[in-house]
Amino acid sequence: MSMSHHLCASRKTRQGGATLIEILVTLVVVSFGILGFSALLITGLSSNKVAMDRSHASILAYNILDSMRSNRALAVKEAYDRTLGSPTPSGASFAEADVKRWLDEIKARLPSGDGSIDVGASNQVTIVISWDENKGIGTPSTFSLRSRL
Repeated sequence: MSMSHHLCASRKTRQGGATLIEILVTLVVVSFGILGFSALLITGLSSNKVAMDRSHASILAYNILDSMRSNRALAVKEAYDRTLGSPTPSGASFAEADVKRWLDEIKARLPSGDGSIDVGASNQVTIVISWDENKGIGTPSTFSLRSRL
C-alpha cells in the first residue's frame, strides 16, 4: 500500500504543476483573442465613420443639385459656380444664399469640409465635396457628382 500511496502522491504533485502551466497558456491565448477582437472593433468603428461621412457627402451633393434645379435660370448662368478653397459667398443673392447654406452644412457635417460647383457646357454640373477623414495624413477624401440640370 505504501508504494501505491507514494505513486499517487507524486502524480498529484506533477499534475498540480501542469495545471498552472495550462492556466498560463490559456491566459496568453485569451489575451491575444481579446486584443484581436479589440482591433477588429476599432477597425469596424472607423469604417462606420468613413461610411457615414460618404453618406453625408452624397446627400449634400444631391441637396445642392436639387436647389440648382429649382433655380435653373440662375444655375445655367453659373451663379452657383465655386471652386474648392474659394471664400464663402456673402449670401446676397438667392444663389449665393443657397451656396452659403450648403457650405455651412458641409463644414458642420464633414471634418475640414469644402465644396465646389461647376456648370459646364450643355448644362453639365459637376459637384465635388472634399473633406479630411484622415486627420491631416494623406490626401483628403472626395465625393464627385456629375449630372445635368
